[in-house]
Amino acid sequence: MMKFLSRGILVGMVLTLGGCAVAHSDVNYDAFRESKPASLLVLPPVNHSVEPGAAAAVLAQVTYPLAESGYYVVPVGVMEETFRQNGMMAAEEAHAVPAAQLREIFGADAALYMTVKQYGSTYKVVSSMITVELEASLVDLRSGANLWRGATTVVHGGDNNNNNSLIGMLVGAMVAQIANTLSDRSYDVAGMADTRLLYAGRPGGLLYGPRSPHYSLQ
Repeated sequence: MMKFLSRGILVGMVLTLGGCAVAHSDVNYDAFRESKPASLLVLPPVNHSVEPGAAAAVLAQVTYPLAESGYYVVPVGVMEETFRQNGMMAAEEAHAVPAAQLREIFGADAALYMTVKQYGSTYKVVSSMITVELEASLVDLRSGANLWRGATTVVHGGDNNNNNSLIGMLVGAMVAQIANTLSDRSYDVAGMADTRLLYAGRPGGLLYGPRSPHYSLQ
């Protein structure tokens, strides 16, 4: 099996956010603490957006926040190649594999299931915005218990109030839309969404993994 090492990418750009919302539900910290997962398998995200490259952009940047939170993450390239060799090309197929079988194949303690709800830029008359909306759940592969679920929406742009006229706002929005498309700023916003959703230590967020210095304090 070929192995490809995956690197999490920390977004170095400073982006002005038009709005951010984070919501969490079904957080079972008692089960999470009892499970004590040390290694995580990130499955291919299911893409419900209209952008075909959304899942790849989210997956490419998911390792960093998890590793920084104290977890060993099965390399994304190894995960993808393993599913490919077994004829599973769609994310939905990977998500349908039983937890016990994933544990047997990859040896991970828990798996992260992700869904991309929105991804990309939209032009709305006098503004151009980039929206990335993610949902995720963490499942113990040994017991099948759901340990955590979370969701986040990150919106970048949408503020053209510095223009003095309607024509100026329209032109500004068009220029922003073109720039967003050509520079693929959605990729950067996807990295921010990954980080916002998966960094441990936030209220309602993931617990720290055993490789984190904060592990014994939670």
